[in-house]
Amino acid sequence: MQAKWLEDFVALAQERSFTRAAELRHVTHPAFGRRIRALEAWAGTALVDAGAGPVRLTAAGEAFRDTAEQLLRTLAQSQAELRALGGQQAHSITLATGRTLARTMVADWLARCSGVLQTAELRILTRSLEETVLMLQRGQASFALLYHHAALAVRLDARQFSHLTVASDKLVPVSRADAQGRALHDLSTQAAVPYLAYSQSLALGRLVQDHLSQHPLAPRLRRCMDSDSADANYEYVRKGLGLGWMPWSMVRADCLSGELAPAADASLEVHFDVRLYRPKRHLGQAAEQFWRDITRA
Repeated sequence: MQAKWLEDFVALAQERSFTRAAELRHVTHPAFGRRIRALEAWAGTALVDAGAGPVRLTAAGEAFRDTAEQLLRTLAQSQAELRALGGQQAHSITLATGRTLARTMVADWLARCSGVLQTAELRILTRSLEETVLMLQRGQASFALLYHHAALAVRLDARQFSHLTVASDKLVPVSRADAQGRALHDLSTQAAVPYLAYSQSLALGRLVQDHLSQHPLAPRLRRCMDSDSADANYEYVRKGLGLGWMPWSMVRADCLSGELAPAADASLEVHFDVRLYRPKRHLGQAAEQFWRDITRA
């Protein structure tokens, strides 16, 4: 039995889709299926009921899920402890997060806590929300910086992980401003407005979609673009190609300078928190100091 089979199974249990789980594990759909079947052969029973609709675990699969997650945590903890004994982690920190948070919040942290870089090596790995959570669970990251909102499910066992809310932010519909400082694309109009959307693979995209689907006065939007990059959407908004829901931390300066302008009132803003997660076990010297610095900030 191979550890990667356990990681595959946990990803499948979380995603309930062979296609999405295979993408998350960076393998082809056929190869992923073969690895799941190999795990079932080792177990001597079916773990997955791959019938019509979302993938379901069998009774044996549900029972094995907790075991698989615990085995992966134990392996990760053992690896971390061995590396710590060898001195490999005493002066290194690995932070897993999304691309947008790496650009905004992490940059602000480093400006305030630059002292940690004088004594430690910081590795910043940008992944999707789901991949970031898996990296923390597997011990591949010391910390995970994640969006927190009711529409985003983060499955981390509170017995194994703790968190700190480090910031609050909001998604604001913004547009390029005209000569008078007004939004070129204004949501108060009755006409459909060109909309620069996020892909559903992005957590930000799911936040906007959830908000609009529940808003009683959702505006008319003409979806003209779909991007998996907040940085790209930011540039498209600045070029006047349409409006987009952008993190306020990213566009605040542009709105104050008059280059961009809010395209609607506050009712269409999406508020969310940002949380820093860590394992409850002891981390290396540098990682523990980083946690203390962030806690005091």
